[in-house]
Amino acid sequence: MLYIVATPIGNLEDITLRAINVLSNADLVLAEDTRVTKILLDRYNIKKEILSYHQYSGFKKIEHIIELLKNGKNLALVTDAGTPGICDPGNYLVAKLLSEKLLSEISDLKIISIPGPNAAIAALSISGFSTDEFVFLGFPPHKKGRQTFFKNISEIESTIVFYESKHRILKALDNLEKLSKLGNRQIMIARELTKQFETIYRGTLAEIKPRLTDKNLLGEFVVVISRK
Repeated sequence: MLYIVATPIGNLEDITLRAINVLSNADLVLAEDTRVTKILLDRYNIKKEILSYHQYSGFKKIEHIIELLKNGKNLALVTDAGTPGICDPGNYLVAKLLSEKLLSEISDLKIISIPGPNAAIAALSISGFSTDEFVFLGFPPHKKGRQTFFKNISEIESTIVFYESKHRILKALDNLEKLSKLGNRQIMIARELTKQFETIYRGTLAEIKPRLTDKNLLGEFVVVISRK
C-alpha cells in the first residue's frame, strides 16, 4: 500500500483520526522534510522511521521506494503541509508507480488517499465567491512564463485560486494590477491559514494592496479571485 496522507497546513490539531491511524501503522513514512514531519509525529506519539522524498530526490531514491513496495511494505507519503501531490512532487511518484511497467511488476499495488487539509480548498470555503466552478493554478512561475501566467488569469471567467510565497506576493499584486481585464473583481488573500496569525484580506485589488507591507509578509499566501 502507498497511502497519500494529508497533514495539517498549520494547526496540528487539524489531522484526522484516520491519518493518525495510518501513520501509526505504516512501515515507513515518506516525508518532504523529515524535521517537519517529526514534529507532527512526536505530537501524536508516533514512533516511525522517516525517509525523505522531495522534489530533488533522484532516481535512486525512487527506485528504493519501489523496492520497498515490491517487498510488501506499506508506505505513507506526507508533505510538509496539506495534501501530497497537489503542487507537490508526490504526484510524480504516483504517476511513476502507475506506469504500465510498474503495474505489471507490482500487480497488487494499491494507492489510497487519506484526505484532509488543503490550503486552496480552505481558502475557497471562506471566500464567499462562487465555487461551483473554479480554476486552481498552483504557484506562478518565478521568472520564465510569469507574465503569461498572469495574462491568462484575465481570460479566465471562473473563480481563480493560486498560491504565492511571501517573497513574491507584492510582485504578484503588481502583476494583477497591470491586467485591465481584471476590472473590479473581488479578491480574497489568506495569509497563514489555521495558524496563530491567520489574516484574511478582502476587497478589490486597490483596497487590498495598501494593506500588505513588508512588515506583514509572513508565511505563504492563497489568492482567490471572484468570477467575472
